[in-house]
Amino acid sequence: MSRSLLAAVLAVLFCGATAVPAAAHDATTKAHVQVTGTGPDVTAVLELEYDLLMKSAWLYAEAYEAGERAEQLRQLAINRDAVTEYVTERFAVTYDDRACAPAMTGEADVRMRDQAAFAVLTYAFDCPGEARGEHAISSALFPDAETFVHSTETLVRYDLDGRTGSAVLVAESPTLRVGERAASSQIGEFLLLGAEHLLTGLDHVLFLLALLIGARRPRDVVVTASAFTAAHSITFLLAAMGIVDVPGAVVEPVIAASIAVVAVANLLGRQEDRLGRWRLPIVFAFGLVHGLGFAGALDIDRSGSWELLLSLLSFNVGIELTQLALVAVLFPPLVLLRRTSSARWALAALSVPIVAVSVYWFIDRIPLPL
Repeated sequence: MSRSLLAAVLAVLFCGATAVPAAAHDATTKAHVQVTGTGPDVTAVLELEYDLLMKSAWLYAEAYEAGERAEQLRQLAINRDAVTEYVTERFAVTYDDRACAPAMTGEADVRMRDQAAFAVLTYAFDCPGEARGEHAISSALFPDAETFVHSTETLVRYDLDGRTGSAVLVAESPTLRVGERAASSQIGEFLLLGAEHLLTGLDHVLFLLALLIGARRPRDVVVTASAFTAAHSITFLLAAMGIVDVPGAVVEPVIAASIAVVAVANLLGRQEDRLGRWRLPIVFAFGLVHGLGFAGALDIDRSGSWELLLSLLSFNVGIELTQLALVAVLFPPLVLLRRTSSARWALAALSVPIVAVSVYWFIDRIPLPL
């Protein structure tokens, strides 16, 4: 195989596995909302990416550049009115098609989600009308017109009007009428959400690429991918349903470490008899940790309804289908690389950047005392 063809194969691997996810991750955001109520009046808890919220509310740089939690809380308190004005103009609840009046309750909080600070805001909605009406939830948070991000998705969980469920609100479909969305629509929404999360989660993509680099035969791909899939499906469902709770401060550094371990093993090389001794147990163990990371993205922690369980299963199937697609795209070029005289250095050229990035992530994700 010529050097030009070899370079083309390497380009396909890197562009497909890293460039697109990185760009997508930087360009969009997700708002998380939980709405609850037993009558006309409801409470909505919103989690919005902190720096994006402060920029969108047209606040000064001191506010959106705040990096320490204490300063972020202070800025949220100082700018409470501006933040509330921005949010309530773009997030609304109605009851029998009549607008509910929002009011912020309590103090704003900040929590980490996917290595980013999110402002946690609680609003009480005073809804006119008598019991037995129906609520609708609408979101136009962080629209494309603001130019800071695009394709914002609002993940809504609700327990209203005797119904529980979840939905994804986007610009093309910004309103949820409680109880109206069909199960087929919900399945499609969360399938796409799962696919998107895998593609925009560069750490999960690099882990999968590291596994494929170490797989010498199609059988190796099937076995390792199956072990990884089974493991992360177990912990994803357990964590998303609230049965298992592991802090993100523990999960995220371990995910980074898992990538480094597999990539370093690829650099060192392995004999066939050593493959069966440790590879599958380690892949399975790391898969358990990655499942916790997937669960953190969906953040559904209630198991009491079929609608919520359907969302979980659909999200997980979306992850699995996308993982299979990535394997189908990335493994054939790796097979071609192994058949060249430059295979050894070419695979090392793929592994070294993965090691460097994962080690950086590991150090960056270790929580340091303030």
